[in-house]
This record gives sequence, C-alpha cells and structure tokens, in this order.
Amino acid sequence: MMNPSGVTAVDTRVIVSKEYSCEEKMAVEQTFQRVAVVSGANVPEAGPLAGEIMDYLRETGLGVIGAELGDDKLAQQVSAGEIDLVITLGGDGTVLRAGHLCAPFDVPILAINLGRFGFLIEIWPDGWQKALDNLLSGEYWYERRMMLRTEQWRGGACLGKWEVLNEAMIGRGEIARPVRLVTRLDGRPLTTYVADGLLVSTATGSTAYALAAGGPILPPEMRNILVVPIAPHLSVDRAIVLAEGSTISVIVRCDHRVVLSVDGQLPVDLVDGDRVEVCGSDHSVRFVRFQDPGYFYRHLITLMDQNPSAGDLV
Repeated sequence: MMNPSGVTAVDTRVIVSKEYSCEEKMAVEQTFQRVAVVSGANVPEAGPLAGEIMDYLRETGLGVIGAELGDDKLAQQVSAGEIDLVITLGGDGTVLRAGHLCAPFDVPILAINLGRFGFLIEIWPDGWQKALDNLLSGEYWYERRMMLRTEQWRGGACLGKWEVLNEAMIGRGEIARPVRLVTRLDGRPLTTYVADGLLVSTATGSTAYALAAGGPILPPEMRNILVVPIAPHLSVDRAIVLAEGSTISVIVRCDHRVVLSVDGQLPVDLVDGDRVEVCGSDHSVRFVRFQDPGYFYRHLITLMDQNPSAGDLV
C-alpha cells in the first residue's frame, strides 16, 4: 500500500489523504473537519463506544456529532454537505444503510464492527484507536464499491427506486412455490427462470446472499453485475456475470405472492406483470481502508473458516 501524506492546520486538525483506485492508483486530496459517529439500530453496545470515539476525536479539534441511522437530522446534514466522514458502529447491515445515506453525496465511511460477520468491515472494537490514529496521520486509502439502481414498474408507472449496495432479490413470499421470472438483458430476451427467486448483485453482494445461492466470489473493486438464480427448477442454474453497463429487466409472471427486497430491507409486494429494472448506479460507496488491498481475501477466508453464523459448537 502506498503511504499518503498528512497535513495539520494551525488551529484545527485537518486530515489529508490520497485516494487510490485499485486499478489506477490515482491520488486525490481529501480533508475531514466534520465527523458523524453513527450507531446502528438495536446495537446497545454502540452507545458507550460512540462516546469514547467522539471524545477522542474532539480532543484533536475535529467537529463531531453523534447520531443513529434513520435520524432525519443526520440525513439533512449529509445531504447539505455538512458531514465529511461517517464512522459507523454496528454490523454489515449498519454499513449497508450508511451506504444508502452517504453514496449519493460521496461521503466516505469508516466502519467499526459490532456485528457477527463484518464482511464489509476491517476494524474491530479493540482496534478503533489505532485506526483513528492512522486516520489522523493520513495513513489510509479509499476503496470504492459499485452500487445498483433498482426500479419497480407497473405498466408505465415507476412505483419505487432504490440504490443497492449488495443485491436486489425478486422471489417468492411465504408460499413455497416457485415463481416465473421472464428476464431480459439490454432489451433482448435472456431466459425465463422458474425458481424460488433471482438475485441481481454487485461484487460486494457476491459474498452475501449470492454466495449462499451458489454464486461466484468477485473481487470487491470489480464493476460487474451478477445474476444468480435461487433454487432453479429445470431452468438455467448457473450464475451469469455481466458488464457494468448492462440492464436486467425481470417481469413477474405469477398468480401468488412475489416480493422485491433490496439489501435485505422489508419486502415490497409485486403483482403479475410488474417489471423490475436493475442497472449500474451513478453512485458508489467510498470506504476508508488501512490494510493493503489483499485484506479482502484474508478477511473472507477467516470468516468462512470460522463461520460465525453457525454459533458455538456443541
């Protein structure tokens, strides 16, 4: 990893770093003066840690606020350009929701893991002080993650739009019956899936639901779209990797409940004839990183070897 330089202002600490694309290694200056320390919902241990982090940053002269995800005031401050960095305390779900908030305004995220997995996170609770010291000295880089734009259409009306970091899932509801999903690629027929559902995922989402459904693991910097069927029946049963500029259209042909869920959020009901359009977003999520880019595979293999979702062995 290349070593960015740090600059300190006269009256207040100004953090200056260089931004690195894994492919191009382009350098861009970035300054932080206003930081939001954001706690995830239902993360009780986040409160005390947030207080410690805020006190630590205030001692350096930075402007710091504390908030919970979903706070309207926080959203207003981010959209108004009043926040330069968001530090999240929670798990991967917290990071996903922070990504939805920050990406449209290109606000970077530094994530501290208080969850079970931490696929998106490289900092654990006992390492936050060292991470902040590196941040203050400018020893960090940026990793950009592609997002998807997802739209629900009924006839000629768009009923909803979402920015997606992991995946959009179109699939059956509570009834254990397959759904028929007529799928088109860039306006041309692709195939009709008869399956429990279909995932349209980013490289980030390739280690989430798509991995559980048998899809490939993609490097996080890749800007590809992954299409993965869920439990297909006499249908194409292999994942398809598409170019960034592709558009996937999925038309529901079903007489029972079908839902759309983006990044694991509450499902939206679809009806026969509804169309879900998915393509690359104009926005991307920017993560603050400290390890070299190879951290992703080391972290992934550790998680897969230990499988924290399995709980304690009996």
